[in-house]
Amino acid sequence: MDRDDDLGLFGPGSVTWAVHREPILLLAGLRSLYLQALHPRAMAGVAQNTDYRNDPWGRLFRTATYVGTVVFGTTAQAEAAGRRLRTLHARLRATDPLTGEEFRIDEPELLRWVHVAEVESFISTAKRAGVPLSDADVDAYYDEQRRSAALVGLEPGSVPGSAAEVADYYREILPQLRMTKEAAETALFLTAPPMPWKVGPALRLGLELGPPRWAYFGLAGTALGLLPSWARRLYGGLGLRSAEVSAQLSARGLRLALGAVPRRYLEGPIYTAAMERVARLGAVQAV
Repeated sequence: MDRDDDLGLFGPGSVTWAVHREPILLLAGLRSLYLQALHPRAMAGVAQNTDYRNDPWGRLFRTATYVGTVVFGTTAQAEAAGRRLRTLHARLRATDPLTGEEFRIDEPELLRWVHVAEVESFISTAKRAGVPLSDADVDAYYDEQRRSAALVGLEPGSVPGSAAEVADYYREILPQLRMTKEAAETALFLTAPPMPWKVGPALRLGLELGPPRWAYFGLAGTALGLLPSWARRLYGGLGLRSAEVSAQLSARGLRLALGAVPRRYLEGPIYTAAMERVARLGAVQAV
């Protein structure tokens, strides 16, 4: 049963709350998907077990709801979300595209890759978009996110807990990463998914052109530009510093634009409920 004084796994004093209240993390989520696609087994697991092509926006909403619940939900809500995800993963199998071997979706190596790609995307995108974060804040975020790793079935000590450990992890796993047919198809789909509504003239490729489509192209290009240089090279880019700088400027501009939008349009029910619990707890402590 949820309690009014339960502020969840992290709470208002955490770096996690400071980072995840930023709307710019929508861009980070897209960056994470581009990055995750470069792991052949992880990509095969997604392609063979989900309907992301038929329901991309539904999958995005479910993923965002899960992350929001883990970050801003009560402890009970976060743990329940983790149990549901572990139960789902335990049933799923996929075939390795390189060896033909069948494997479990919940292999620790795959869970660790998805976790690191996700949390590194969140914190690096936030920092490069202008969120004021010190090096100590970044390390604290990675350490805090070990609690999220535990929810999906990982041993907290088995995942990187600092920026240096994340860098070491990427160096170790890089030889396993490559551009596969599935990764290329997924990247193309992420760059030009079906819009949730039809606007503008349609091309022979089935794309509807209009302001939402062009805005999304800009978002996708920024997410790709924010990838590590080695990831951009795997996608066929040159990994030039200029591409990174351009993407960073775009991310900062987008954060400023989102900052001008009234918060009530950007805050979901999970975040709102968390703020209400904080307010109630503050009122109780003040009595």
